[in-house]
Amino acid sequence: MSWLWAIVLGLVLGLIARALIPGKQNIPLWLTVICGMVGSIVGNAIASSAGVDATRGIDWWRHAFQLGGAIILVALVSPLWAKMKGKKQHRQRA
Repeated sequence: MSWLWAIVLGLVLGLIARALIPGKQNIPLWLTVICGMVGSIVGNAIASSAGVDATRGIDWWRHAFQLGGAIILVALVSPLWAKMKGKKQHRQRA
């Protein structure tokens, strides 16, 4: 059952990360889920080292670190995926 929750959390975090990053990310859904899952693991490790992994109530800091990890991973993986597939990266004009 824990794998199912990891996939659901990865999907949610990955989709939120894609929505927050400007421009279009040309990565498939399965890669979005993996980025969200790995971002969650990285965020949990950072929260644990910061001492905010087990607080009373909702662990807002832990969730913020998880989302931050997912955002960073989606932002890094998206141009690599586009380069690997030979697609031009969509750049947003300032």
